[in-house]
Amino acid sequence: MTTASSIDGRLFQFVGSIDAPFVAGSFVTTEGSSAMRHVGFVDDVTLTDGGALSGVGRVLGEIDADGNLSTTHVGSFFDVALHEATADVIESVYRAADATLTVGSLVQTPEIEAKLIPHRFNRHTFWCGQSGSGKTYALGVVLEQLLIHTALPMVIFDPNADFVRLNELRSDSDADGHRALRARDIRVLSPGGQGSGALRARFRDFSIQSKAAVLRLDPVADRDEYNALTRVTGLGHVDREGIVPALRAADDPAGDLLVKRVENLRLADWTVWAYDSADVNKVLDERPDATVLDIGGFTFPGEKLVVALAVLDHLWAKREERRPILIVIDEAHNLCSPDNDTPLHRAVRERIIQIAAEGRKFGLWMLLSTQRPSKIHPSILSQCDNLALMKMSSPVDLAELATIFGFAPESMLARSPQFQQGEALFAGGFVPAPTLLKVHDRLTHEGGSDVRVPLR
Repeated sequence: MTTASSIDGRLFQFVGSIDAPFVAGSFVTTEGSSAMRHVGFVDDVTLTDGGALSGVGRVLGEIDADGNLSTTHVGSFFDVALHEATADVIESVYRAADATLTVGSLVQTPEIEAKLIPHRFNRHTFWCGQSGSGKTYALGVVLEQLLIHTALPMVIFDPNADFVRLNELRSDSDADGHRALRARDIRVLSPGGQGSGALRARFRDFSIQSKAAVLRLDPVADRDEYNALTRVTGLGHVDREGIVPALRAADDPAGDLLVKRVENLRLADWTVWAYDSADVNKVLDERPDATVLDIGGFTFPGEKLVVALAVLDHLWAKREERRPILIVIDEAHNLCSPDNDTPLHRAVRERIIQIAAEGRKFGLWMLLSTQRPSKIHPSILSQCDNLALMKMSSPVDLAELATIFGFAPESMLARSPQFQQGEALFAGGFVPAPTLLKVHDRLTHEGGSDVRVPLR
């Protein structure tokens, strides 16, 4: 028999025989003389020198005779029998936490559904997994559930066209999830789109600082050109009928230098400019349920950064409206790596750092997805309160995650190299307890699936 004890009603220790069915991630219950049963979660299990099983965990609450979980005034207990939690007990844990987003099934007990807490996406989330782990597919499952069960709008920066088919259902099923997704306003903007489907940004709406970043201008090192820009900024178009003729007409040596800068950077050839047509922020202001930005289809590398800067600046400028939105950045290292050092990269990264540090109270919540934590600026990573980790083989990356995300048990992080495709560890505020799960199938099509090897 395995017995458990807790001095403070918050953490417990247990010891039992080698055949006890407990591993890190197991939900457990106690059985004693009291009518109340304690519900707990195993953080770590070790084998003692004497061949016994020993472990530690946290107490989640107490179950009463009616099957309801109470998380307040949990008392201590000593030498009580410890058992695997039943499906009903685990469901009571999810119910007490208002966890309603069914995203998969528990790895240890596949017959039990794993659920996330929707209202805890009001914290920043870090999503990580190496190539081939199923990271992007799994992210699509979670985004679908948020669309089905919440009214939280989202904007998705999509560099690899993985979410451009988020508005295409995989079947004509009449199930509740399919019906809900069909009713959602999901828009996809792309560089090659027409009309309202075109992904464009309006240069004249940029702040002078953001315009300078586009033009690679430093206000001190390039003070003459920067000053010339401030004097023509009202015209606002980066084309041969906007800034260029205005600068030439000014008969100013600094203006001539700025004209050469515009021409050398080929800014007039960038297709990202909206000019007098609709821009991306006009779409966002209409508050669709989801707006997918296909930023990977531009010709010039700076164009995707222009879109990101336009959107992030706009959301930050309107933060006092306190209208919640989830900012999803896939392959986030493209936008917030500590190593990218062009003026545009810096401007985008600094805005993301600002939103990470201060945006939560205004309803600007981020979900950042990437292959390696070291590719994300530490000032951004440290602000994330939710973690989704898929297969990760790098010991260095796992050690960094353990340092940053102390709420994720190291013994569970250590299992990541053995994860199968689609398996993940979810930890933090958006789950009642750290959870090992296998994600469900998506309801919509994945846009950027792998290319198959041709066979004879």
